[in-house]
Amino acid sequence: MKALITALLLAACISGAQAQGEPPLKLGYILDMSGLYADITGIGSVEAARMAVDDFGGSVLGRKIEVVYADHQNKADIAGAQARDFFDNQGVEAILDVAASATALAANEVAKQRNKIIVFNGPGATRLTNEACGPLSVHYVFDTYALAHGTGLAMVKRGDDTWFFITADYAFGQDLERDTSNVVTANGGKVLGSVRAPLNTPDFSSFLLQAQNSKAKVIGLANAGGDTITAIKQASEFGLTKSGQKLAALLAFITDVESLGLNVAQGLILTEAFYWDMNDETRAWSRRFFDKMKRMPTSAQAGVYSTTLHYLKAVAAAKTTDSAIVMKQMKDTPINDMFAHGGKIREDGRMVHDMYLFEVKKPSESREKFDDYKLISTIPADEAFQPLSESRCPLVKNKPGNKAG
Repeated sequence: MKALITALLLAACISGAQAQGEPPLKLGYILDMSGLYADITGIGSVEAARMAVDDFGGSVLGRKIEVVYADHQNKADIAGAQARDFFDNQGVEAILDVAASATALAANEVAKQRNKIIVFNGPGATRLTNEACGPLSVHYVFDTYALAHGTGLAMVKRGDDTWFFITADYAFGQDLERDTSNVVTANGGKVLGSVRAPLNTPDFSSFLLQAQNSKAKVIGLANAGGDTITAIKQASEFGLTKSGQKLAALLAFITDVESLGLNVAQGLILTEAFYWDMNDETRAWSRRFFDKMKRMPTSAQAGVYSTTLHYLKAVAAAKTTDSAIVMKQMKDTPINDMFAHGGKIREDGRMVHDMYLFEVKKPSESREKFDDYKLISTIPADEAFQPLSESRCPLVKNKPGNKAG
């Protein structure tokens, strides 16, 4: 009997030692930590990921969960190199955000080569679920199709039917201009011209002058973050809106509105995937985020929380970290949390969910700091995103028997 007890104790000790020796499950995030998109993603996205890990319980399959992150400095080559380092040297199991589109496309190619899961919350380029799609990649929060069919369509319908674009000269800006132009022309409007602006430019005066001279009713800003803020501030200084032209911030976040202030931003129409003050669930989670960051979350940061929790639940349910098995579980499981209700990951990697059309409040309408939006309409998931029938993703087009996509 004594020998049996000793053997059981020894087995328990060995089991405990093995469990303690399990390597951590590392989740990677490649973000803009210091540049023009740092407020949109940055340390706020890292904190959102940590919140998800804590809410999940801190471990899965007997392994401690660890959040690792890096700054890509808005350079595609750095993003690609960091993705390789994560997978090859640091033992990262999945990358759950790569901020900005050009950097995301670079990291996406690395993930494909390593057969690893990669999810995008901060980027917008639709090519991530079209030409660049992969069986293990997911585009989660928004894309240029949803933005164009939200903001662009709403403005054309109310008579703002001639457009001139100031476009960020990289993948995201080009996709956003193309998708919005398609919406404008399909609904009877005209695009009078466009100009490409370098990323992170400090002076939009020459671009705004071209837009002003076009006499277009709408100046569409196909950019994001610091570029959007700078363009809107300088347009206000130029008095463009007072002369009758309107600005369309085709991608804007609450951090942009806060930076501009309601005096400047009031009346802007924008399309968002998440707003902190939508309901009790969004308010409760956002106030927890606020306690840590002293500001309300962007939709990209809320998406990181949702992505991280969805991935961890899939790992637990699948009882493995095998990428293909976990991705199947992620696609088979509806997403219901503070970010989305009834969200679904399609075969092209697009996570479809409701989107929301907002108008920025006047200062007199705002009750408190961050009370910035009023809801105009909800765009149902099946209308918000590009239908599979229009997909350019090889996984959809080449699927046997799926002629319509």
